[in-house]
Parts: sequence; C-alpha cells; structure tokens
Amino acid sequence: MIINHNMGAMNANRQMGINAGNAGKSMEKLSSGLRINRAGDDAAGLAISEKMRGQIRGLDQASANSQDAISLIGTAEGGLNETHSILQRMRELAVQSSTDTNVNVDRKAIQDEMDQLTSEVGRIADTTEFNTQKLLDGSFNGKFQIGANNGQDLSLAVGKMDAAGLGLVSQNSIEDITLAVGSDLKDGVYKVSGTNILDVSGNTVGTTDAAKITINGIDTPLAKAVLGEGATITVKAGSAHIDNTISANAKANLAPGTYEIKGTNVVKDGRLVGTFDAAGKKITVGGKDVSEADLGFKVSELKDTVKFTVKGADVSSRDAAQGTIDSISKAIENVSSERSKLGAFTNRLEHTIANLGTASENLTSAESRIRDVNMAKEMSTFSKNNILSQAAQAMLSQANQQPQQVLQLLR
Repeated sequence: MIINHNMGAMNANRQMGINAGNAGKSMEKLSSGLRINRAGDDAAGLAISEKMRGQIRGLDQASANSQDAISLIGTAEGGLNETHSILQRMRELAVQSSTDTNVNVDRKAIQDEMDQLTSEVGRIADTTEFNTQKLLDGSFNGKFQIGANNGQDLSLAVGKMDAAGLGLVSQNSIEDITLAVGSDLKDGVYKVSGTNILDVSGNTVGTTDAAKITINGIDTPLAKAVLGEGATITVKAGSAHIDNTISANAKANLAPGTYEIKGTNVVKDGRLVGTFDAAGKKITVGGKDVSEADLGFKVSELKDTVKFTVKGADVSSRDAAQGTIDSISKAIENVSSERSKLGAFTNRLEHTIANLGTASENLTSAESRIRDVNMAKEMSTFSKNNILSQAAQAMLSQANQQPQQVLQLLR
C-alpha cells in the first residue's frame, strides 16, 4: 500500500474533468442551439455550413434585387401607360383633322393640342426615373443580379420612348417673313413640292429655289430657312411663317419644343439640353449631333442667339393628318411592343423570385442539419455527462479516503 501517489484519486479526478468538460460543451450547445459553436466542434462542417450561409444570403439578396427590378420596370411601364393614352388621343385628333369639314382655324386649334400632347410625350420620357436613372429616354441598359454567384444576371434595355424616338416630330419652325409687294397670296397653308409651291387644291401658285420664294414673278428671299420637300408656308395678312422639313437624323434626336443657342449651350424651354459647336456648325443634344443640314438652316445661320421650334405630329392639313394617322398608329405599336416586353420581363422575374425562395429554403434546411443541434439528443448527452461527473466526484471522494486505511497499521 502506497500513499505518495493516489492513482485511484488521480484517475477519478481526470475522468471528472473530462465529464465536466463534456457537460460544459453540452450546456453550450443547448444554450446556443448550435451544434457547431467553434471550428473545433466540427471543422469540416463549419467550412461547409459557412459556404452554404454565403449562398443563402446571396439568394435572399438576389430575391430582393429581383423585387427592385420589378419596381423599376413597373415605373417604366407606368410612364408608357400614360404615353399610350396620349397617343390614342393624338390619333383621334389626326382622324378629326383628316376631314374637310374643318377649316384652317379648326386645324390650327387641333394642331395646338397636338403640339402640347407631343411635348408631353417627351416630358414623360425625360422625367420618368427610378433611383435617379432615366428609363424612357433610350439611355437605360442595365443588368439585374438575380443569383448568388457571379454572372447570374439578366439584361434589360428600354427603348427610346420620347416623341422623337416614336416618330412624332414633323417640322422645324424656323422664321417669319414679310412677302414682297406683288407676292399676292391668299391667307392659307401652302406646301413645297420640288421647286413648286402648291395650294391646298394642289395648284401651283409659285416657285422656290430653296433660298427664296417667287410669287407672280416677285422674289422674297429667306433669311434663315432652306426650303426643302414638304416644307409649309402659312400665309396671313401678307406675312408668311416658314415650317421647314428636317432630316430623319434631326427627327430622331430632337424632341418637340423651342430651342435657343446661348453661347456654347443649347437651351430647350428654359432648360440646358446640349452644346453648340460653332466651328462644326452643329448642336449636340442627348449625345447626338444635329447639323445645319439636318435642321434646314442656311449655311452660317446656325449661331449664337438663334431660336428654332421643333413641331409635333403635323395635322395642319388633310394630307398631313392622313400621314400622321399612320405614324401615330406605328408609335402606338412601338409602345405596345415595349410594354409587352416589360410585362414579359416582370413575369419572368416573378418566377425567378419563386425559384430563389425555394433554393434558399432548401439550402437553409441543409445548413440547419449541419449547424443546428438536436436538442433532445443533446439533452440526453448532457444528462449522461452530468451523471458521470457526479459519479466521478463520488469516486474521487472514495479514492481520497483509501490512503487513510494505512493508519490502521499504526495501532
């Protein structure tokens, strides 16, 4: 019998420490609800579950991104809904102007409303925004991240839905002139066809060589405009207003409204919209160049302080109104096509959100099986470790009493 080394006590103490440690780990798991609280609990499981957590959070954010994309599309589609309403009214006006029960004063009133509606189409395109991004002016071309990983995205480009993009621009109102004495024209609207000036009945009443108009052998020079095919001359009390045709390039890039060149800036209805290049004789609006030839100006007349007005869809005569019916019908088709595309994209995103939700749920379930503790099983383990710890404590007490038996030998 030895007393310097109580091996039984040492063994009981070691076992009690192990049991106490295991009971402590069980309490940690029960109190946190997690099976893995530190890497040492399950190194591989921790790495796997953290990767899953990254995927889960990425999927949840992708779902939020998709919701934001639907909101953006809804904003654009809402603007186009009103554009549709305006175009329907414009087509109605064009049909109204196409009948000869109207006289010139009637068509002027119709044209005034048409110009205002055309400008409103442009205003909607300029001001429809989502998070400061313009949606309908042709500049939006974005990608939506709809997955948890790189490259999982959808692209969306929204077409140019302003008056110019929809083909609603008709003419460029350039200047007013006083007809020379002897240029006897009745009040009314005249059209340039080739080198001839025609009245509403198609009769030739004068000629033009682009830089002047000639009536009854009397020349009236033009200061700014270069008369082209389809230009109109509106005569009232000896004064003529020149509305010149503009090129397809100008029509595509200039929305209806009044423009003025101020130094190197181009201002539209009091708002800065572009720049003026004096050397190149061109203006730049919305990143697109428009030259003198595009606008129908004489060489060197595009300069500082010059003003010109781009008119909306033309209903000033029966023939013009007939053509406008077709152009507005085409514009309605274009808007319908764009809205249809946006609607299809919205439907796709709704399915995307449903799919992301399912994927996130399934990954969360898998991550839970790795990371979360089975409470019932762990409580059983805790009870076992607790009982073992108490038993080890009792055995330690017994082991500490055994060396005292040596005292019996001293009696």
